[in-house]
Amino acid sequence: MTTQGHLSRIPLIATIIVLAAVATMIGLGIWQLQRLQWKEALLARYETALASEDSVAWPTTASRNPDAYYRRSTLDCVTTDERAAMSGRNADDEAGWVQLVQCNTADGAKAWVQLGWSRSSDAVAFGGGTVTGRIAPYEDGVRLVADPPLAGLEANAAPDPRAIPNNHFAYAMQWFFFAVTALVIYGIALRKRVRR
Repeated sequence: MTTQGHLSRIPLIATIIVLAAVATMIGLGIWQLQRLQWKEALLARYETALASEDSVAWPTTASRNPDAYYRRSTLDCVTTDERAAMSGRNADDEAGWVQLVQCNTADGAKAWVQLGWSRSSDAVAFGGGTVTGRIAPYEDGVRLVADPPLAGLEANAAPDPRAIPNNHFAYAMQWFFFAVTALVIYGIALRKRVRR
C-alpha cells in the first residue's frame, strides 16, 4: 500500500484530539517545573526568615500572612476563647501534644497561639498576656508558636518550612509520563489500524 493509502487510514479527528491532549499534558508538566522554581525560591525565603531574629508586626490580614511566615512577632492576648490540642513535637523532637488557644487582641481580632508542648492533651490554664514567638501557617490562617513557651508547658519545636510539600518535580514527571504513554498507546492503535 502507498504512503498516501496509509495516511488515508489515520483518523483525523481522533489524532487531533490525542495530540491536543498530549500538548496539554506537556504544558502541565512545564507549568509544574515553573511551580518548582517558585516553590524553591519561596522555601529559601522562609529558611532565611527562620534564621532571622528580626521581629515583624503580627499580620492583621490574610494577604500579609505569607510575608510573615517564620518571622518573629509579638502579640497581646487580651482574652481567650477556643482551646485545642493537636499532635506535635517539642524542641527535643519528642512526640506529644501542642496546646493552642485562640486569643482576642486589643483591636478585636482573633489570633491562634501555640502555647507549648506536653505529653498530655489536657487543656492548660492561660488567661492571656504578651506572647512572643514565630509565625507559622495554621489551617486557613496563621498561628504564633510561643518561644519561650507559656502556661508551664515545654518548648515547642520550631516551625519548619521543610514541612511544606514540594512535589512539583514529581508532578511534572508524571505529566510527561502520561504524555509519552498516550503517544505510545495511540501509535500502537494506529499501527494496528493501518495493518488492517
